Amino acid sequence: MSGSFVLMILILASSIPVIAVYIWFRIAKYEITLIRFLLVLLIGAAAFFPALVLQDFLNISFSAGGRWPLFYQFFIRIALTEELSRLLMLTIFFLISGLITKTNPVKPEDDSSESCNFNTLKKGTAIGLIAGLGFSILESARYAAYQMDISIVLLRIFTAALHGACGSRIGAAAVLFRTNPIQALLKIITATAIHGIYNFMVIIPGLPSIAAILIAVSAFFTAVIAIRGGWTDQPKTLDKTADNQ
Repeated sequence: MSGSFVLMILILASSIPVIAVYIWFRIAKYEITLIRFLLVLLIGAAAFFPALVLQDFLNISFSAGGRWPLFYQFFIRIALTEELSRLLMLTIFFLISGLITKTNPVKPEDDSSESCNFNTLKKGTAIGLIAGLGFSILESARYAAYQMDISIVLLRIFTAALHGACGSRIGAAAVLFRTNPIQALLKIITATAIHGIYNFMVIIPGLPSIAAILIAVSAFFTAVIAIRGGWTDQPKTLDKTADNQ
């Protein structure tokens, strides 16, 4: 089977969650244009490159076996570097777009400002979800270059969902850092833990691999629930959204 065909199939497989999310956003009438959606995908794909640099820098050989080398490989060298790279690119994007500046502390009596804060957190979560999916598409292209195996196509669909789920948490962390750094740090730790557990379990054949898929799916739908309800820049609509949570 030709490498170009495998590359195309893997990218298409990783694009299935992207297409599903975009259709969902259109049906729910979320305020994100196709151009911005594609731009965020590009931002997520760009996060792949600083992750590669960090992973090469942290490529350490261990003379002895045991649990630590596995923990280091799956949780630190892979999961943590990828989540930090996403955090870097999303923070830059949010600063340029002005999203982070909308998360300034607000007075309790200022209901409209509180609604805007709630709105901004949802936007950060949704944009992080899209960026994670963009990261996965480029990662799939790398897999095709080094591993010409059509059998991983189905797995890449769930891996894309995993990246989206972790990206949603990183997006939320990026907009929370100024107002709630502890919660932001917890979201980064959670994203890294989910990512690391998935990486570890997916290499084990049999039941652990099925469990890894369940982790990816459940994490993805948790992100969907966090975003669900939509957003708008109109405080009245947000008040209704907040009341329904």
